[in-house]
Amino acid sequence: MWRLIGLVSLQTFFLAGGQVFLKLAMEKLPKFEWTWAYFKVVLVDWWLLACGITFGAATVLWLYILKKFPFSQAYPLTSLSFVFGMIAAWLVFGEAVPFSRWIGLILVVAGCFLIMK
Repeated sequence: MWRLIGLVSLQTFFLAGGQVFLKLAMEKLPKFEWTWAYFKVVLVDWWLLACGITFGAATVLWLYILKKFPFSQAYPLTSLSFVFGMIAAWLVFGEAVPFSRWIGLILVVAGCFLIMK
């Protein structure tokens, strides 16, 4: 049980990290255009490269998890990405997170532990 929780926690950390890098990239990129000049800028953006690497790592780890563990336990645990996303919103982007959302995250984590029982 703890091995699955640890692996899914790492996988969802990579998943949330990819979203953070994507958000950082989108904040820095110019306004979207269907032009070659725009896509040249996108192709050399370091934030998007970091996004792709973390999404790739999350995907490879997810493939391993799917091979080794029951889907009915593994998939619901991916909701842990909400926890990492909320922490990133608070720490990286400086967003105000109301108390009710922290309670919601506690309920998500509690639900994950109930699923593992």
